[in-house]
Amino acid sequence: MPLFEYSGFNASGKKVSGFIEGPGRNAVVQKLRSQGIFPSSLREEREAHSKKFALREMFRRKVPTLQTATATRQLAILLGAGLPLDEALKSLGEQLDHPVLARAINRARQDVISGVAFHQALENQRIFPRLFTSMVQVGENTGRLEQVLGSLADFLEGQAQLRSKVQATLAYPILMTLIGAFVLAFLFVYVIPKVTRMLADLGQTLPLPTRLLIGLTNFISTYWWGIAIALALAGYGLFHFAKTARGKALMDRIALRAPLFGKLNLYIATSRFARTLAILLRGGVSLLTALEIVRNLFRNGLLINTLETTLVSVREGEGLAGPLRQAGVFPPIVAQMVAIGEKSGELEGVLFKVAEAHEQQVGMTLTTMLSLLEPLMILVMGVVVGFVVIAVLLPIFQASQGIG
Repeated sequence: MPLFEYSGFNASGKKVSGFIEGPGRNAVVQKLRSQGIFPSSLREEREAHSKKFALREMFRRKVPTLQTATATRQLAILLGAGLPLDEALKSLGEQLDHPVLARAINRARQDVISGVAFHQALENQRIFPRLFTSMVQVGENTGRLEQVLGSLADFLEGQAQLRSKVQATLAYPILMTLIGAFVLAFLFVYVIPKVTRMLADLGQTLPLPTRLLIGLTNFISTYWWGIAIALALAGYGLFHFAKTARGKALMDRIALRAPLFGKLNLYIATSRFARTLAILLRGGVSLLTALEIVRNLFRNGLLINTLETTLVSVREGEGLAGPLRQAGVFPPIVAQMVAIGEKSGELEGVLFKVAEAHEQQVGMTLTTMLSLLEPLMILVMGVVVGFVVIAVLLPIFQASQGIG
């Protein structure tokens, strides 16, 4: 049955949109009106895809993790209620508000109806990570799709909460840094030049701080365009350097070993590695396959090389703890806990505990960073403002003493 995308208004006058099936346009319009929806536009899904959404999907952004987690949870609930997969996907596609995700679910349903495996149908949409499709494949093969989807929803919700915590913690210092930079730029470009011209007209020998301030403001106000060009060229050069093999290796090393942010990135990567590997192993994926999937989740070269070396060692019959310890990238506690899990036969449970411990470390590191960044920002602003005040007041004091 054809799939149509509609947009229109409900009985309350609120704008609504979504997808609906029907044998034809007239039947779909009647069906929508019976639901209290008055369509203003109606397109068959293939027509909409080829005309309206081709350019948008070329540049489409990833679906937010929390949106995917919510949809996964809803699908698990629908399957748990006894609905067949195609009916569950139909109901889910009608409920979703995110257009890209809703369109992907409806297309996946069409593939499933035509005989394509569910995990392959999801993979064809190119918006779901490999971890997601691999776990769905495990669920299909073992007949535990509902349970696997529930575990995936838990994992995605945890990742979304962790990302939200990091963003919320860093939002304030980033905002204050931008505001401080804007205020300082305004002072040095518009305010201080007028003050320094007044001080230069005093006709007396100016103290060193005042001369430095005058020289700095004259340079900034005269060559601000050169400074902007130099910064843009530096950013452009750094961007292209980071794309080279040497530059990427350096940036990856800095990302994991910088004093504050490096530790935070390492804790986040460790928790993601441990939790993802634990979920895959608990879902019935072999260790080798799980390591291959986890390796593809990272972009940092150090982490990728560590997991590739670990994968080779495990393929040759070694355990997991030894290669992780020799690589020396992850915190030492990871290899120690993995060794305990391998000996006790509870590797999945140990990995979950490692993930939880490092997620707590992320929270503690964020708190520490925030407690350090706030006084540091205040100190920098205080030093700059204090220098400006001293440079302005010193010649005024000298002039007043001369008059006295």
